[in-house]
Amino acid sequence: MNIVDAHCHIYPDAIASKAVENVGKFYNIAMTGVGTVENLLAQQKAAGISRSIVHSVALRAGSVCSINDFIAEQTRLHESFVGFAAMHQDFEDMEAEVQRAEALGLKGFKLHPDSQSVNADDPRLMRFYEIIEGRLPLILHCGDYRWDNSHPRRIKAILRAFPKLVLNAAHFGGWSIYDLAVEYLEDETCFMDVSSASVYLGPRRTKELIEIYGADRILFGSDYPMWNPAEEVERFMKNDLTDEQRELILWKNAEGFVGDALF
Repeated sequence: MNIVDAHCHIYPDAIASKAVENVGKFYNIAMTGVGTVENLLAQQKAAGISRSIVHSVALRAGSVCSINDFIAEQTRLHESFVGFAAMHQDFEDMEAEVQRAEALGLKGFKLHPDSQSVNADDPRLMRFYEIIEGRLPLILHCGDYRWDNSHPRRIKAILRAFPKLVLNAAHFGGWSIYDLAVEYLEDETCFMDVSSASVYLGPRRTKELIEIYGADRILFGSDYPMWNPAEEVERFMKNDLTDEQRELILWKNAEGFVGDALF
């Protein structure tokens, strides 16, 4: 069975432990993974995952290029990885870095407005969406009850402004505010992953949200190293879904999101 994990964070060995510690503090949870490439590869194998979309978040403009170099190198070394680039709202020449990311073989971008301390619909990011619209897909962290940076209403505004933007509105479109995500995003055109969502929602509400949005919009994701991929696969398989829905969510939709055949 093909499985694509559409949401994985990785870090260089030298900074992985500190990065994971900081993420754990940000969300006040005990992290399950160590964030290194080797640890993800081991967990990926144990989970029976075929491909993983890997990325990292740029907390400052000066780290964008080094992150993208790291992610690109790991995708060259490990054929099971699909690399997504980082961007920051204060990066000076976004177009040049998009071109460089394409040349490096990276397949999309990842943004986390909450940890990057920027509104998802900030004019600086709106300029970035214009650059990648219809060109490269975007994973966008969405939702947090503690602040407003990635509120679903901002995601809706982005989608209305850039209708050709291929977007994964991560965490069912609104981590910890899932019902608000339904209110704003039910009728929009975007993908959504189940990462860091089904663990809180349980199988009944997870299935309800899949039915509301449509299985053809949903991506499987573990949010490694927050959660163990094998446990997340096991959790997903407990959902009362048809074989067709499972196949869409586990890998077919990921090919549509990335825009390439992954198998």
